[in-house]
Amino acid sequence: MSISLSDASLKTYKQLLPASLAIIKKAEKHFADEGANLNDLAEMRMIEDMAPLTFQVFSITHHSIGAIGALKTGEFAPPKMPENLNFNDLVTMLEDAERKLNNLSDEEIDSLSGKEIMFRMGQIEWTFTAEDFILSFSLPNFYFHVTTLYDLFRIKGLEIGKLDFAGAIRIKN
Repeated sequence: MSISLSDASLKTYKQLLPASLAIIKKAEKHFADEGANLNDLAEMRMIEDMAPLTFQVFSITHHSIGAIGALKTGEFAPPKMPENLNFNDLVTMLEDAERKLNNLSDEEIDSLSGKEIMFRMGQIEWTFTAEDFILSFSLPNFYFHVTTLYDLFRIKGLEIGKLDFAGAIRIKN
């Protein structure tokens, strides 16, 4: 059995990004019903020196739809995050990314197989193949930020579990 570039990237992003969106929408309802200030939640952190929820959500989109963009352009860099994001912005950001992912085809992504991707950050320049970029860089970052979003809400008392995290699992039909 072989695994294609779209199997590793696009299908994974289409599974976990909507799961993140469902979690944040569940959180929105839960915490609004409790009378919480949702914009305070947007700034919550696991620990003081860790980036807030706003960065986690932005990074989920950057390491999914942004990674797909890198496959197309051959270039990837750290995100330029907008300032003053609120909770509604985070929901919209995930909705927009999901819509963009749903407009991509497996064939479009698979045609980028073997392409060279250059990562630049300050003095660092790393050259990847498309497959290595996805498997060794983008996906680990994507999973990290999806997990952190999940953990932030779980710590705050949102009732979610592994199936919420995993989203629509790809099972044999």
